[in-house]
Amino acid sequence: MKVGFIGLGIMGNPMAKNLLSAGYEVVVYDVIKENVDKLLEAGTKAGVSSKAVAEECKIIITMLPNSPHVKTVIMGEEGVLEGAKEGTIIIDMSSIAPLASQELYKACTEKGVKMIDAPVSGGEPKAIDGTLSIMVGGDKEVFDEVYDILMVMGASAVYCGESGAGNTTKLANQVIVALNIAAVSEAFMLSTKAGVDPIKVFDAIKGGLAGSTVMNAKVPMITEGNFKPGFKIDLHIKDLNNALETGHEVGAHLPLTASVMEMLQVLHADGYGQNDHSGIAQYYEKITGTTIRK
Repeated sequence: MKVGFIGLGIMGNPMAKNLLSAGYEVVVYDVIKENVDKLLEAGTKAGVSSKAVAEECKIIITMLPNSPHVKTVIMGEEGVLEGAKEGTIIIDMSSIAPLASQELYKACTEKGVKMIDAPVSGGEPKAIDGTLSIMVGGDKEVFDEVYDILMVMGASAVYCGESGAGNTTKLANQVIVALNIAAVSEAFMLSTKAGVDPIKVFDAIKGGLAGSTVMNAKVPMITEGNFKPGFKIDLHIKDLNNALETGHEVGAHLPLTASVMEMLQVLHADGYGQNDHSGIAQYYEKITGTTIRK
């Protein structure tokens, strides 16, 4: 089966490679030529546009930064809908606003094209080893049809409800992750300022109720001063902005999310927007003049 893959950044590149390794013929496209060249070296084919990829493939996966990018790729000039045949399936694995997903779903349905929103969690490491958590919104029968493809890229794929439900679930995930990193940063700054080795604190509490996947992943990065991006601060700003806007639309108040958003905005203004979101610790390091290091 031919699968089209549009968007070959930090996440899209390894996801497309996993499909290739699983035996799918993969046709790729990205506006950045270097990203395409890396995948050509791995054995994929390249399309000259999103439209061209859709003309060649029945299933199209998109993995793009935000709602406007997805709308352009799918609904814009030389976009997927210009080349898609009736019955084509679009799997949008980007993390975008739920209302944008619903708008795209409607536009696809009007052209006889099927679409699900299927954002992921796990960052670059889990994209590489194919163990992403995938949360899906849209028609259940479409989810069932592409389940095997999703499981090439993920350790789990859960159907969450109608169109937009996948991205609503992802927003909940991103709120929890951001607040967790902030809590970890705050707690480990406390221990550091009190003169207790952060590694010993980590070893002591990681097996208890405070332990979490986030803490296990991010404390080693923080204590090594390694903020190489697996998931960038600027992208988390995008996700929290979508969460806050969605909260306003549905009447959900998110005061803790708003507080962490302000920390991220400070880091962006200081030039740290391309750092990993574990760099929330750098906000605490800035205001205290102390680094959290082993």
